[in-house]
Amino acid sequence: MGKLTTHVLDTAHGRPAAGMLIELRRLPADKILFSARSDADGRCGQPLLEGASFIPGEYELIFHAADYFRALGVALSDPPFLDQVVLRFGLAGTDQHYHVPLLVSPWSYSTYRGS
Repeated sequence: MGKLTTHVLDTAHGRPAAGMLIELRRLPADKILFSARSDADGRCGQPLLEGASFIPGEYELIFHAADYFRALGVALSDPPFLDQVVLRFGLAGTDQHYHVPLLVSPWSYSTYRGS
């Protein structure tokens, strides 16, 4: 059975990004399918999609990076260089585990398909 998970690491502080708001949308609709804050390990407590809700298609993960860094007291420009980090990706195999980590700082980010 397929599932989608994520993990956020704060590369500016060298730790998991606890408390970051993460949202998931299936395209082209603008409806939010999942919304949660990352836990102390930078993860969500449950898969973002699994079982019957895991449908092949295009999705967007929205990570609210500027709000997270502001809450830590990081001085950001107005507007911030990175506000929301939006990752658009496709899910094809309903029997696969898709893990989409985000490594983020106030000035950069990277991602990859993990396991």
